[in-house]
Order: sequence, then C-alpha cells, then structure tokens
Amino acid sequence: MKIQQCHSWPLTVEEAIAIQTQLQSLVIIEDQLGEVQHVAGVDLGFEEGGAVSRAAVAILSFPDLQLREQAIARRPTTFPYVPGFLSFREVPAILDALEKVSITPDLILCDGQGIAHPRRFGLACHLGVLTNMPTIGVAKSLLVGKHDELPLEKGSSQPLRHRGEIVGMVLRSRTGVKPLYVSPGHRISLPTAIDYVMRCLTKYRLPETTRWADKLASHSDSD
Repeated sequence: MKIQQCHSWPLTVEEAIAIQTQLQSLVIIEDQLGEVQHVAGVDLGFEEGGAVSRAAVAILSFPDLQLREQAIARRPTTFPYVPGFLSFREVPAILDALEKVSITPDLILCDGQGIAHPRRFGLACHLGVLTNMPTIGVAKSLLVGKHDELPLEKGSSQPLRHRGEIVGMVLRSRTGVKPLYVSPGHRISLPTAIDYVMRCLTKYRLPETTRWADKLASHSDSD
C-alpha cells in the first residue's frame, strides 16, 4: 500500500499542536468510501522497554471477517506518551506497516480517537489524512466529552458531546462490558462509522480488526 503524504515527525508537544491545527482542516466527516471488501485494524505495541515501537496491521475480508494479510513494522519510539498526542507516538510505525501490505483496505479501524479529541484530530484523523483512506476511531477509553448513562445491552449507544457538538458515540459492543468510544476519523460519517463497527463485532468487546492487530502488535516472538 502506498502512503499518500507525510510530514516530519515532531519531538515536542508545541510542534505537534501546530501540525494538528494545520491538518485538522483536511478532515472529512462525510461518507467518501466505496464498496468495502477489506477492512483493516492497526495497533501498536512496544519492545525493549518502550524504546521500539512495534506496529501491526491486520487486513480482513468484509463482511465475513477472515484474515487475509498481516504485517509488522518496527521503528525507534521518538515521541513520549502524552494524552491527545497518541498519533505522533504511533502513526509513524503504523505507516511503515501499511506500506508492507499488498492489499489496500477500503476502511481502517484504529485503536484510538477520531474527532472525539480536544482539537478534533485524533489518531484516526491523522492516519486518514496522511493515507487519504476512510478511517474510524474505536477507542477503549474516554478522552473528551460527556454522555448519558448507557444501558448494559449490546448495541446500546449514547451520543458523546463535547463543547456543544456531538463528536462520537459511546457504544456497548458486548452486554455487560465496558463500552467503546467511536468517532469518525476521515472520509466517513458518524452513522456509517457506527454501522461498520457493529458489523466488525463478533462475540468480543473489540472489533475483529482490532483484536487481530492487537494480538500481532503485542506478540513479542520473532515474526
């Protein structure tokens, strides 16, 4: 898969904010995706005490969710863990992994935020803009916003609101487990993002895309 564009990767939060502010205007939260035949999950793990980032991409056929291709890439970790700036820590290695796959996915589900972010530019937005791919943020924890109480049943959802606007949806992906926080990344609307996340779920809390990528990213044996 060819990466559309990139920029130099900053070393400070101030530089990162400038890039987020500049690129946020490129984010599209309307549906600009064709037929979805392959969905991808991306995730990141760390080796050598965090010094090395290990990115994984898993590409699944859709809608039957069978693993079709996978890739792993490593590079030195250059940006610290700072909430709201996860993409600067993770996306460089994720781009390396995406360049290794021969199947170009039609949609990428990210283990991180989309527009549910202080500057409306979470990891899924950043990855989507750089690859020009439709992306969805499927985060495991809340970064910004508030929502009403969520019923315990699978499929229950509540809008996530921040500074007067709906930035995502809180989704119960499995009955009785902690919810997911879904928001558009790029080239997709919130209703369509919710639909695809639901269709990528089986019996687990996480979508199959994320489950596969997470296993690959956290597996420490040689590839």
